[in-house]
Amino acid sequence: MDAFDPANKEEAAAQLLQQAYDLQMAGKVDDAIALYLKSIASQPTAEAHTCLGWAYSVKGRFGDAIRECEKAVRLDPGYGNPYNDIGAYLIETGRWEDAIPWLEKAAAAERYDGRFYAWYNLGRVWEHQGDWAQALDAYRHAAELNPEYSLAAKAVSRMQSMLN
Repeated sequence: MDAFDPANKEEAAAQLLQQAYDLQMAGKVDDAIALYLKSIASQPTAEAHTCLGWAYSVKGRFGDAIRECEKAVRLDPGYGNPYNDIGAYLIETGRWEDAIPWLEKAAAAERYDGRFYAWYNLGRVWEHQGDWAQALDAYRHAAELNPEYSLAAKAVSRMQSMLN
């Protein structure tokens, strides 16, 4: 097989992405960043840019994290993870209102297994804004999508007690 075969590039990029993810999960964020960058250099993907953004966020580099997720959105507008991540990073930096459209896009994305995260984060925004009824609805939706997500279940209980 030729070294310039596109399948080789995709496979190499996927392997680098997996290695980077494993390093990040082991707490080796700087090493993970280096491999995410190599993966992107080999074959840019929405997943690699999103993961690089996540690694940057762990380092407190929220501007860089948001920029990587924006690149991911441009590469694959149907991929929900980067929308949610941008929303979460905006929340972390106190830009609650700015997070809403990103989280709504995540909740509606065609390809997003973690949709419950977007609903949970929308609940956080609405709770922060004092809209407890809307927060309760969002937390309930998150809990329905993933009954094992304990943060959503706790948030539902908290909101129910505040509304009573």
